[in-house]
Amino acid sequence: MDFETLETLRANHPAWRLLGADSAPLIASFLDRVFLKPNVRQMSQTDLAHHLDDELFKLRRELGENRFPRESRAYLDEWASDKNGWLRKRYVAGSDEAQYDITPATEVALTWLSNLGRRPFISTESRLRTVFDLLRDLINDTEPEIAARTAELTRRRVEIDAEIARLAAGEIPVLDDAVIRDRFHLIVETAQSLLSDFRAVEQNFRMLDRDARIKIGSWEGSKGDLLDRILGDRDAIADSDQGRSFRAFYDLLMSTDRQDELTRLLERMLALDPIKRLKPDRRIKRVHFDWLTAAEATQRTVAKLSGELRRYLDDKAWLENRRIMDLLRNIEVHAVEVGEKPPTGDFMTLDAMAPQITLPMDRPLFTPPHKPDLDDTLPAIDAGDVSTDALFELVHVDKRRLQAQIWRALQQQDQIALTDIVEQHPLELGLAELVAYLSIASEDPNSVIDDQSKTAIEWIDDDGKFRRATMPHVVFVRHSEPSILADGNQRVTP
Repeated sequence: MDFETLETLRANHPAWRLLGADSAPLIASFLDRVFLKPNVRQMSQTDLAHHLDDELFKLRRELGENRFPRESRAYLDEWASDKNGWLRKRYVAGSDEAQYDITPATEVALTWLSNLGRRPFISTESRLRTVFDLLRDLINDTEPEIAARTAELTRRRVEIDAEIARLAAGEIPVLDDAVIRDRFHLIVETAQSLLSDFRAVEQNFRMLDRDARIKIGSWEGSKGDLLDRILGDRDAIADSDQGRSFRAFYDLLMSTDRQDELTRLLERMLALDPIKRLKPDRRIKRVHFDWLTAAEATQRTVAKLSGELRRYLDDKAWLENRRIMDLLRNIEVHAVEVGEKPPTGDFMTLDAMAPQITLPMDRPLFTPPHKPDLDDTLPAIDAGDVSTDALFELVHVDKRRLQAQIWRALQQQDQIALTDIVEQHPLELGLAELVAYLSIASEDPNSVIDDQSKTAIEWIDDDGKFRRATMPHVVFVRHSEPSILADGNQRVTP
């Protein structure tokens, strides 16, 4: 915390630049709503621009048309530039559309801003209990003396036996509401901080990938020395305290028994009356699946590094083969010149007419790969025996049409249930169309999917049979004004 370090951080750290930006309220509120609250790890440029269009339209209507005059894509490019570094812009394989995600520095700034306000409840007793438990486990698990560890285990057994005796006597101590709320808040804070830590861990692996690319592009030495350096750096991160901790966490989270236990414990916790009165965010029920999604994103970064090394080997092999061919052609040219005008005197001195080679082990010779003989002639078949029914049984659901129906219905009211939409527009494609509605609801952060309330939707399929689906209650909510698309449909946009 010396002056020079803070001066450097103020000039170069993205989190500090974000807090000092003129449009910091817009950036922080928008990125928190789009990425952090729904736990979105990445979003396409089109979707993110649409969300920002909605946000800018609402702010211009409240603050004036001259406020935030630029287009949404211009703001996104500025936030993702190297100068600011608040968003990370990249392209994934198989797609030409950019994908965005917030950087760890941005998440640090947003977390700090969220803690500036008055906190109605601060976990103190639970934090102290956690410190005692961790300290006790640390001391006991590092004790090398058998007698000391045996004494500690005996003490725990005495305490457990005493507690069992009290339960048998009818004494059942139950936590009061204040303690329950205290521990619940600590659980939520810890769960959310884990999601923030994943972005920092992923950023560290991504920096390793970037360093590997730089070394590959500028390396002039041998292939073996480069691979030793790259693999050494990767092993250094994997074997570091952070790497081992992340690997242990991921292995623990991948356990099916652990996932089932977490699901069961979270459901029982949310069913407690003191917790129900707090009206917690329903996403806490699936927070361990959010951890798994974030961990898989980190693992994909490591896999991409391995792919980069493989591509380097392939490129190097092609370049070395080309260099060998150039050397052989050069030797042939010089051989022709020497054959026409042989030099006088001794032409070359050889120590021995044949080399003496001693191999430490037998090495198999190169075996050319077998080239299969492919027959590309088409067999003659009777076209009348081929059934084409499968070509006409494919079902395609136009999600844009369904989205337009939802937006038109929301012009007359602030919210509408899925059952009402299906009543106005009966299902034409049956279950596939119903699943498309659920997909639209899950992608819209303003929609509500109530797992506790069930509803039934009925339709008649193509064979004339009556069908019924029991599903969670889904409600679509309007959050801006509609506008007309180029194809005549409607969507929410400024």
